Amino acid sequence: MRIDIITVLPELLRSPFEASILKRAIEKEVVSVHLHNLRDYTDSSYKQVDDYQFGGGAGMVLMIEPIDKCIGQLKSERKYDEVIYMTPDGKTLDQKMANALSLHGNLMILCGHYKGVDQRVRDIHITKEISVGDYVLSGGELGAAILCDAVIRLIPGVLNNETSALTDSFQDNLLAPPVYTRPAEYKGLKVPEVLLSGHFGKIEEWREAQALARTEKLRPDLLE
Repeated sequence: MRIDIITVLPELLRSPFEASILKRAIEKEVVSVHLHNLRDYTDSSYKQVDDYQFGGGAGMVLMIEPIDKCIGQLKSERKYDEVIYMTPDGKTLDQKMANALSLHGNLMILCGHYKGVDQRVRDIHITKEISVGDYVLSGGELGAAILCDAVIRLIPGVLNNETSALTDSFQDNLLAPPVYTRPAEYKGLKVPEVLLSGHFGKIEEWREAQALARTEKLRPDLLE
């Protein structure tokens, strides 16, 4: 998979891809991530990429011209399965969406900033608009990092145990059951006996029951 990210703050996005699972995925060449500084696509001597909005009002807007140039250049080099815009008014990211995106080959992500981007960019270039929650960030960079993490970890070859992702929360509309590790008893707190039994059928039944109970208690909306 190849992911191209368009941003006005590439330095904010570098660190997530220099550590942990994302770094390992890049080193394995399972995925490649490329950051594109929007300021490289403006003819302004001040590298200006934003301006005041027509009609008045507070807040700056990312201009159409540098974005169009950047997206146009990238599209001339390869075909993209999705051109994604990170925005608070997009569809909320969930596991089902991450699963679907992980099956693609080339993704482009545009990070919003300030009051957003000129609407014409969304009209002519964007194929999917994604939000990471009902709140506003100062820019789309952190949201893009979250999206990349959620998608990349699902690509075969990224996780050491590929079945791990299949048992994560939300994969079957249930929260994950409780998990335990050594020691079996700590300060009087014991691991459930069934997990120590070695009876994998009973363990699976226990996990399914716990997942359902936890979902009913914490996220009943997932069962609707």
